[in-house]
Amino acid sequence: MASKARSPNTSKSTARSVLVVAAHPDDEVLGCGGAIARLADEGAAVHVIFIADGVGARGTARPDAKVLKLRRKAAQKACAILGAASVIFGDLPDNRLDTVALLDVIKQVENRLGAVKPDLVLTHHAGDLNIDHRKIHDAVVTACRPQKSQSVRTLLFFEVPSSTEWQVPGAGQPFEPNWFIDISTTLDRKLAALEAYGMEMRAWPHPRSVEAVTHLARWRGATVGADAAEAFVLGRTIA
Repeated sequence: MASKARSPNTSKSTARSVLVVAAHPDDEVLGCGGAIARLADEGAAVHVIFIADGVGARGTARPDAKVLKLRRKAAQKACAILGAASVIFGDLPDNRLDTVALLDVIKQVENRLGAVKPDLVLTHHAGDLNIDHRKIHDAVVTACRPQKSQSVRTLLFFEVPSSTEWQVPGAGQPFEPNWFIDISTTLDRKLAALEAYGMEMRAWPHPRSVEAVTHLARWRGATVGADAAEAFVLGRTIA
């Protein structure tokens, strides 16, 4: 389990298996790319699952096959840069997860939990503006309910630039991080992974620009005495 100490320490994670549940390809890098790289470096098997196709909301009734292929190829490249052990692609409708029965989303998460038996799960925050992010959050929390047979010991919620900070006060839970992962040694790989998603990135001062992502990592690091960090909200941890 990654340290939540306020100083940049070098202690290794005790997580053996990690599952990142993301709505769309690029959410994993934006939200926890540095953590994925660090955890992989420390010996954890980090598995990534994308629930929605990520491109189907772009003006067509069905996702364009060519665009979908390019997005998935970018995801595979990005996750390889970060050191992920596996990548799984779902095909639920992009930005329309509110039209899908929550149980269907939960089943996808539960199937992956059963396959990789993670100690640590990272996923979206409940207060994000993006509807898919919120539905994934609800599904993961349900799938990770603490039963005796549950492998998950720690549940963390990440922030995604251009979604988490765009929510307005009173419309969703505020993102108030209480868990930080030092990514001082892996920020460069997070940024390299973002380059694979060039089609999704924007120019400064958009929050989904390389400059903004870098500034956020530096600021999150500065708040806990590290050169760079990623911030999370702790959902639950079992010691």
